[in-house]
Amino acid sequence: MKGNSNSNKGPMGHGPRMGMPTEKAKDFKGTLKRLLSYLKPQGFKLTLVFIAAILSTLFTVLAPKVLGEAINKLFEGAVSKINGVPGAAIDFQAIYRILFILLGFYVLSSVFSYIQQYIMATVAQNTVFNMRDDINNKLARLPLKYFDNNTHGEVLSRVTNDIDNVSSTLQQSITQLITSVITIIGVLYMMFTISGVMTVIALITLPLSAIATKLIAGRSQKYFAGQQRVLGNLNGHVEEMYTGHKVVKAFNHEHTSIETFNEINEELYNVGWKAQFISGAIMPAINFINNLGYVMVCVLGGVLVTQGRINLGDVQAFIQYSRQFTQPIVQTANIANILQSTVASAERVFEVLDEAEVIPDPKEPIVLEQFRKADNGKEVEVKFEHVKFGYNEDHILIEDMNLDVHKGETIAIVGPTGAGKTTLINLLMRFYELNGGTIYIEGADITKLTRAELRSKFGMVLQDTWLFNGTIMENIAYGREGATKEEVIEAAKMAYADHFINTLPEGYDTVLNEEGTNISQGQRQLLTIARAILANPSILILDEATSSVDTRTEANIQKAMNALMEGRTSFVIAHRLSTIKNADLILVMKSGTVIEQGNHEELMEKQGFYADLYNSQFANKNLGEAM
Repeated sequence: MKGNSNSNKGPMGHGPRMGMPTEKAKDFKGTLKRLLSYLKPQGFKLTLVFIAAILSTLFTVLAPKVLGEAINKLFEGAVSKINGVPGAAIDFQAIYRILFILLGFYVLSSVFSYIQQYIMATVAQNTVFNMRDDINNKLARLPLKYFDNNTHGEVLSRVTNDIDNVSSTLQQSITQLITSVITIIGVLYMMFTISGVMTVIALITLPLSAIATKLIAGRSQKYFAGQQRVLGNLNGHVEEMYTGHKVVKAFNHEHTSIETFNEINEELYNVGWKAQFISGAIMPAINFINNLGYVMVCVLGGVLVTQGRINLGDVQAFIQYSRQFTQPIVQTANIANILQSTVASAERVFEVLDEAEVIPDPKEPIVLEQFRKADNGKEVEVKFEHVKFGYNEDHILIEDMNLDVHKGETIAIVGPTGAGKTTLINLLMRFYELNGGTIYIEGADITKLTRAELRSKFGMVLQDTWLFNGTIMENIAYGREGATKEEVIEAAKMAYADHFINTLPEGYDTVLNEEGTNISQGQRQLLTIARAILANPSILILDEATSSVDTRTEANIQKAMNALMEGRTSFVIAHRLSTIKNADLILVMKSGTVIEQGNHEELMEKQGFYADLYNSQFANKNLGEAM
């Protein structure tokens, strides 16, 4: 199973937990530079973010010092009264004035923080909008080969999870990093202005915290890695059991499946418990060290106050600063891990953007109507001329293939599984590029046409049905843009789908789910056939279109298909040879090569590979009937 880029996120989705292994980029600097190029158009807004962050942090950093002044006023008045100084009193007016200024600081800090987050949200969304737009356009330009070589889950993970990871980091972590760095600098400065000696004492705790964190995180990391591994095993087992639950029940393996689940779940519990427990010890250890630091600061501060070298309010302010100082350091270290993961996610996105694209359509494409040619009085619809092709250049499947298909002819493509039957269709529709030779449609080189015009000539009915989430009406109407309701219903009637559609509670307005599993496989096939009928194409491609329907429905469908094929060029990928006996030309393929061609009678007379295939099918059929 392939993991996604978010597998290392913490429980709130804001980055890795401390001690958890982080995915790293192969080229960190190069990817970061490229990611920053997406931020370049947002330069002015980023400048405003920096200014707002500085001002917000500045007011937050100044607040403890101001509060210290109020405590000094309170302390001075109280001491004067205790000492019996004539007219001594606490200057509440001054204290109120200071508190009012303090309130203003907090309000201004919040306002600038709000402005910072608001602008950064715009920057982040604009950036990922451009990334999503680029990758969406890129996917439209990628060849079919890319999707054949990469799982759908892997592609979706890059398009969704990885870009979401980048978005989350831009939205939260960047502003947090800016604020943390400014806070560290500001707090350090304020601490030194109060007392250099106390600052040195406070800083002693930092290396102790770092050592404790490294020791504990080092032990927890292997358990986090084990947790991810076991979690992958558990997900794989659950997915396998869910998708194959019928087989599990049919062979009475429920008990074995549950036992396996319990074993993996127990292992996940043990390794997860250790990972969480050990990593959870980091904060108590840091708090213990920090508390020791606070005690030393308080004792030293008290001594300095008694010596008159520092005011009580400054000690209070210093303690606040020392507490503020640790958090941004931990945040900065955590953000460094998040940035590693984010750059790795961005790199995965850029890998898609760098993939080789399909050869662009010609700038001045030709028009098919201008290139119709005749051959012996018959119009040539499709022509293969010295075609050479291999999915891998080192392994050529088709060598010097020549074929003329006249308008209205039915061409059947037969052969064992993996013979390359679908390969011819892929070449015809230019899903793959040729290694040599030329394919002509109506006399025009298909590379001189736009792909849109080329593929508009074809209508396809495949063995694997494809339906989308929407109504039955919408799924059939997908065959031709602007089709009316009456035309959709007529196409459904020709495909013998109208009856079953009308038996559904919502009729043509019945909503199919994403897999179309709320109707039967045969009914799904009927809808795809209706869609092809509605498209009314020049050339039909049929891949065992009736394989999923019952015998009676198949006979009806065959009548409809015969009417649809009338006057059209048709390519039929056949598994049951009895269905293509009347084809004008049969191409027999083996190991990617056309080894025989001719009509049914000619091929049977040759007593070659086709005859063996045909006879073996009927021998199996007769054996089945005998049993």
